[in-house]
Amino acid sequence: MNSSRTLRDRIFLVIKGLAMGAANKVPGVSGGIVAFVAGFYEEFIYSLQKINLKALKLLINGRFNSFYRYINGRFLGLLIFGMLVSYFSVSRLLDYFIGLKELYVWASFFGMIIGSIYYISKGFHWTRKTILSAIIGLLAGISISFLSPARENPNLFFVFLCGIISVSGMTLPGLSGSFILILLGNYVLLLVDSVNALYDTFAEIFQGDFSFIRNQERIDTLIILGVFTLGSATGLVTLSHLLNYVLKHYRNITTAIIIGFITGSLGVVWPWKRTIFRIDEAGKYILDSEGHRIIQNYQRYIPDFSLPETWGAIGFVIFGVLIVLSLDWYGRRTRRIK
Repeated sequence: MNSSRTLRDRIFLVIKGLAMGAANKVPGVSGGIVAFVAGFYEEFIYSLQKINLKALKLLINGRFNSFYRYINGRFLGLLIFGMLVSYFSVSRLLDYFIGLKELYVWASFFGMIIGSIYYISKGFHWTRKTILSAIIGLLAGISISFLSPARENPNLFFVFLCGIISVSGMTLPGLSGSFILILLGNYVLLLVDSVNALYDTFAEIFQGDFSFIRNQERIDTLIILGVFTLGSATGLVTLSHLLNYVLKHYRNITTAIIIGFITGSLGVVWPWKRTIFRIDEAGKYILDSEGHRIIQNYQRYIPDFSLPETWGAIGFVIFGVLIVLSLDWYGRRTRRIK
């Protein structure tokens, strides 16, 4: 843990939180990759696994300063603050750009994942065990990328499980929590409708409007968001304890599985794909609460290299790779200065 962060370090930590929040909302992209490449993955997992019985006792006994120091509160607080801001700003901006030029957005993320694979693999020592582990991770990543989504399910117990499962995108590099939610059928409900309901509620409260209290649909959606958040917090703490143990005792094998898994997940963010939307029995599009068509799946295709937009997308792939290499360069430079 780093207890002597400068103001610049704190600002950059909030920015990393913004990046993690945005990555977690995009299907196919993992916030864990941001943590891994930006160099704070192990501190993130270590800090989360400090939220345990000892921390709870400190909190109950009113020893708030000890609790704050024990869980590395400054680090987690700045990072989580960045994520929360992202959900209401950067992630909404991403939604706009995906609607405006989806191909280039996917191409950028595709390039960032390629850069991440290079970053994690660089200097890694390969053995028979790690190669086998990477192959297992690769097959798992490919298998998940071709699963078909389920139907939406607002049952609160299922929503709680969705929270536990989807938060894996923050703790497991390469496993996209938002893509998992698409597979579970609840992406629109939990990351679009619920977040927008909370945003609208806060906006109304700041204007002195409390009419949402009489809006049963809004209240139900906020309850769903609350249960999902509780499930996410439960999953985050539980997975962090498991990952801390695994990283401590099986570091090379775990890293190899992560490399394989990230490589397999490239199929999810393959830029050249057509969106397949859900339709009802009458052949009409099924819409969410804001009138947007609900995604069913994606149909991937080989790009046509005679089209200018294909080369534009390739340019954005290169741009994505350069972003990750720049983060790597910045991280090495910062470590040298310290």
